[in-house]
Amino acid sequence: MNPYLEGAFAPVKEEVTAYDLPVTGRIPQELNGRYLRNGPNPLGIEDPVAHHYMLGAGMIHGVRLRDGRAEWYRNRWVRSASVAARLGEPPRPGPPAGDPWLDFAPNTHVIRHAGRTLALMESGPPPYELDDELRTVGTCDFDGTLEDAFTAHTKLDPVSGELHAVTYFPLWDHVRHLVLDASGAVTRTTEIPIPDAPMMHDFALTERHVVLIDQPVTFSMEAMRSGEPAPYVWDEGHQARVGVMPREGGAVRWLDIDPCYVAHTLNAYDEGSAVILDLVRYPRMDVRTLTAEPPALERWTIDPDAGTVRRRTVDDRPQEFPRVNDGVLSRRHRYGYAAVIGEMNEATFSAMAGPPPDEAFDNALIKHDYERGTVEVHRFGRGAAVGEGVFAAAGAGEDDGYLLAYVHDPERGAADLVILSARDFTGEPVARVHLPVRVPLGFHGSWLPDR
Repeated sequence: MNPYLEGAFAPVKEEVTAYDLPVTGRIPQELNGRYLRNGPNPLGIEDPVAHHYMLGAGMIHGVRLRDGRAEWYRNRWVRSASVAARLGEPPRPGPPAGDPWLDFAPNTHVIRHAGRTLALMESGPPPYELDDELRTVGTCDFDGTLEDAFTAHTKLDPVSGELHAVTYFPLWDHVRHLVLDASGAVTRTTEIPIPDAPMMHDFALTERHVVLIDQPVTFSMEAMRSGEPAPYVWDEGHQARVGVMPREGGAVRWLDIDPCYVAHTLNAYDEGSAVILDLVRYPRMDVRTLTAEPPALERWTIDPDAGTVRRRTVDDRPQEFPRVNDGVLSRRHRYGYAAVIGEMNEATFSAMAGPPPDEAFDNALIKHDYERGTVEVHRFGRGAAVGEGVFAAAGAGEDDGYLLAYVHDPERGAADLVILSARDFTGEPVARVHLPVRVPLGFHGSWLPDR
């Protein structure tokens, strides 16, 4: 059987709406908004052995908080044309069913920009707009200003309100840096030539720069023709490098680095003429089988003038989904958060030579204090699979707020929305919102406060 169709990854089979959810503890009165998270939830799997986790149809799981209450929980598939057809519904505005590049229900992230709630994917499929109750409105091309592919990992500048994206597509000989203004229109596109069509899942942003990671996971036409669902291969001949480009466009300064795979950056900022970049680095990754050597949280000091990249391991325990308080994105940060997901580690490291360390199978959220060089760990235990922790600000301080995450409760066989105080990270959760159903492990989400 496929490990990504079992246990904490197993898809749910129906959409659920529940109101007035029970709560242990007290939901902070200042948390008024929606917590949304996206992830793969396939419909009608024809060949479980060949199924690829990253290609399941996207499902959004959401909880509405208001005035100290958990008003509702909803889970909804994103209605691409194919998903709508499987559910016996009319198609929403978007690509026709069966289009191999575009008809896909985005499964990677969900954000809000310029009043739109958007489900995101990379490498071809367009964003899909959702309404406040997670119904699919249709695809979004930002009022005709988006050409071709978008990305799963946008970066919103908290000062200017600009949304930045780096997009790629298997048949391009370049990637594109897009800038959307606060009204939601693409105002600038910069093409950056790159050979071999590498997978560029994430990037980083500073006040002055865009930071690109060109890595040796590249598109393979041979793999596509042989029927590989994710036709990206580890390419020993493709030089890994990091690029620093002015935000307004212009020449990219490329610096060679050791081979690696970077799925997610935590944050980056300028320090004099250098760029400080925090990220999770894998020494090697096989995207087709989703097996990897264990990752570590690292800090890279990139000095374009000197032509150097200095690496330092911040924390060598396997972790993923790094986040910061979005209010400091692209600026100097003190705190960072990440997830240790035992079930994900067990599946990801299944092809390693020898067993991973036992603690790799624990489930926890981590808080890194870069100023003090300390780490706090909030453990949930085996079987309590925890997803990405998303910061919800509640004041002006960088850690003045809460971390929100879905956590599986093995005793109930269902999920809780756990709310942790960022300032009392290892203490008891401020609140647990008890959902009526299980939430499979997925990818990324956002806290969307009421305006």
